[in-house]
Amino acid sequence: AQNLAESGGGSVQSGGSLRLSCTASRSSNCMGWFRQAPGKSREGVAAIDRGGNTRYIESVQGRFTISQDNAKTTMWLQMNNLKPEDTAMYYCAASQDSYCGGYYLGSLLESDTNMELWGKGTLVTVSS
Repeated sequence: AQNLAESGGGSVQSGGSLRLSCTASRSSNCMGWFRQAPGKSREGVAAIDRGGNTRYIESVQGRFTISQDNAKTTMWLQMNNLKPEDTAMYYCAASQDSYCGGYYLGSLLESDTNMELWGKGTLVTVSS
């Protein structure tokens, strides 16, 4: 079975930066980052497919950057200009669906049921 493991979370002040990493035991067709803030449901943040296409939710556009290595087994989320509302547990997720990428990539962020594999999460705390 494929395993996903996140790292890189921590505590920063507003305006600071963090870089999250996700390591997978094998490659996937699509990968993404989700987050869950206290008292809220889990939401999609960013996604990337094998071709390197990316999608972001509006609230992180221009501040976060998702990327992956050539082997498609390591994914990163560079988070800049962090805000207190970015505070959440961040999860790495992956999908092997043949139709998860390209035109369909944005739909992965609409529901956490579209991803098949999940990491255990890494906590990001942003103080004002």
